[in-house]
Amino acid sequence: MRVPLNDLRRTSSGAAPELEAAFTRVLASGSFVLGQEVAAFEREFATYCGVAHCIGVASGSDALELALRAVGVGHGDEVVTVANAAMYSTLAILACGASPVYADVDAATLTMSPAKLAEALSPRTRAVVVTHLYGRLADLGSIGAALDGRDIPMIEDCAQAHGARIDARRAGSFGAVGCFSFYPTKNLGAVGDGGAVVSNDAALADRLRTLRQYGWDRKYHVAHAGGRNSRLDELQAALLRVRLNHLDRDNARRREILTAYAEGIRHADIHVMPPRGERTVAHLAVVRCRHRDALRAHLDSHGIGSDVHYPVPDHRQPIMRGIRTGPLPVTEQACAEVLSLPCFPALEDNEVEHVISACNAFAA
Repeated sequence: MRVPLNDLRRTSSGAAPELEAAFTRVLASGSFVLGQEVAAFEREFATYCGVAHCIGVASGSDALELALRAVGVGHGDEVVTVANAAMYSTLAILACGASPVYADVDAATLTMSPAKLAEALSPRTRAVVVTHLYGRLADLGSIGAALDGRDIPMIEDCAQAHGARIDARRAGSFGAVGCFSFYPTKNLGAVGDGGAVVSNDAALADRLRTLRQYGWDRKYHVAHAGGRNSRLDELQAALLRVRLNHLDRDNARRREILTAYAEGIRHADIHVMPPRGERTVAHLAVVRCRHRDALRAHLDSHGIGSDVHYPVPDHRQPIMRGIRTGPLPVTEQACAEVLSLPCFPALEDNEVEHVISACNAFAA
């Protein structure tokens, strides 16, 4: 049996007639950029997230950078973030001319440690980017408490957390802005690149709409610095509207798979990061193992796909040489141990059992 890490063809097949109808509808409309489909998706996704505004952009990376620009981050500023999430927030911070400052992560969740955030704040801190890693919400209550009384906006990086929620509040509704990626492998994935920024702040939303289209305040009149061409396509918006209708069901299936791993994998050297109710949407099913490379080779010999999300912490990346940072022991240990197992909505129960059996048979 071969079990892929992900299978986008299988995941898409169940909604194929709806997706084809959406594709045909866009072609027939003759409107391909910032038309009715984008407007409709923005309304529907804002409602889903429980916010007033959604602004579709070209990618999750653009969402992060434009959000930082919209809250006023620029040269000489510091932005606190984490270093175990593949450089996406770091690159956005650097693109704004600001400096990343890293807070270590919590050992249990691998999301930002509120205590370490408090230590990382300084008079130069202009914003904080909180990443909801692997589809699990960060400790937003404690992070909010650390920022209480400070004029420091929180930007949520929700690229892996579409639909995750605490009670009735979903990812993206806690900070000044929430940033989403619709890369095909995401819980809410397009057929190509796409992204969005959500907010309850009307002024921020207006600024973001301007920045996604060259900085225009009206056509061909560039009034705001930092703008670019970053628009969600009509076709991607139409397809995302279809997939949004299936998101909660697909998230529930992802949680089932992660729960099965947490309950079924009993190997002493393999620690499964379990779900925490609807705070977790299981974008990735991540385990930790001190013998990661050996485990990965073992899984491959059993036909099981795996990957490392993410092996190199941001402060150890080649372009960051010379950037000073404090110790990040939890981050560095996690980056040496994490391994992602197959977890996508169309994964079959027998495939999940095969993964569990292979993990339990691992000989370090």
